[in-house]
Amino acid sequence: MARITRHTGRWTLEDRFASPWHYLPVEVPPGSWGIRVELEHDRAAATLDLGCLGPAGFRGWSGGARSSFVISARDATPGYLPGELEPGTWQVIVGVHRVQPEGTPYRLTAQVTGTPGEFRSEPQADPPPAPQARPARRELPASAGLRWLGGDLHSHTVHSDGALTVPELACLATRRGLDFLAVTDHNTISQHAELARSAARYGITLLPGQEVTTDAGHAGLLGDVGWVDFRGSPDDWLAHARQRGGLMSINHPIAGDVSWMHAMRDRPPLVEVWHWSWLDPRWTTPLAWWQAWDPAAIPVGGSDWHRPGSDAPLGTPTTWVECEGTGPDEVLDGVRAGRVAISAERDGPVLLRSGGELIAVGADGTILTGPDGPRARVTGQLAAFPALVGFHRLTDASGATLALTP
Repeated sequence: MARITRHTGRWTLEDRFASPWHYLPVEVPPGSWGIRVELEHDRAAATLDLGCLGPAGFRGWSGGARSSFVISARDATPGYLPGELEPGTWQVIVGVHRVQPEGTPYRLTAQVTGTPGEFRSEPQADPPPAPQARPARRELPASAGLRWLGGDLHSHTVHSDGALTVPELACLATRRGLDFLAVTDHNTISQHAELARSAARYGITLLPGQEVTTDAGHAGLLGDVGWVDFRGSPDDWLAHARQRGGLMSINHPIAGDVSWMHAMRDRPPLVEVWHWSWLDPRWTTPLAWWQAWDPAAIPVGGSDWHRPGSDAPLGTPTTWVECEGTGPDEVLDGVRAGRVAISAERDGPVLLRSGGELIAVGADGTILTGPDGPRARVTGQLAAFPALVGFHRLTDASGATLALTP
């Protein structure tokens, strides 16, 4: 028989003023097999996030995407980590994200069982078959021993608030002709356990990542760096990434109510300059923010893909990385070295730096534009120009950005 713990009450604005995160204890006795937690509240009137800490640390996060979760020795709800249940006091995290002035009543029920199989996570769809054909890889002029790979550094799955499983997302990326994809679910790393298998199945490089998500802004952490505690400061996140060989990006710094508001003592190496929230590429606002924040930061792009119709299509924009190989470490090394370029889409115009030149590919009729304005007309499908200091773009006659290189 399951052991039941209940917490009831009302979250108020004063609770939110005190802290974004609150903790409800659940006792887990020795020999427990699984835990099931359900949070009930009026989801139309408030947004409450959900997560879990065991005595040994992080066990999962689903934010506002789910109202319940299961963790057992053998499986777990996406967003949560399966494994033996450590005996002791567990903490269910409730993030008080949005509440009405009159407050929000809630009920939390936690059940702990010692019976194997009593609680099961939600079943996942079978992985789709690998596509029989994929778009031909795009070959761009590269330095000796290197190769340009095109991909997307920002995407989500069912492990946070995305619509697709990891295999389904990898299959979609393959069908769209991407060479790599970073899977960056919100405040969790449960998706990482699936990456190697899906990468092999679909012939694509999958980068481990996570999007550290707070009210005051989102940051992309790239690399197998372990879970990053989103309750710390952005400087803590940056130190964590550096110590473990990862990279940190400021994600969509200008994007409505999720724009970057955090102060930092230091500057991360990357900035997601190009994101679907750049609604009109004639605007230079993201570029101005980048130059004001840190002109030395390496620009990257990401679609922030969650589901069809809600964000930009996967790979829009496409981040190009000049790599020594095709593995996750080689892609990250290329980004770290600043060998990057961004194009509006995989098959659109691209602007690269190579051998002291700026090379425009597939860009006939566009305009080469430097930090101070237009420089030259691009003629032909492969055109080279002397490389000058500063970021450069390919624009159309209206000034809309089509491609970017640092």
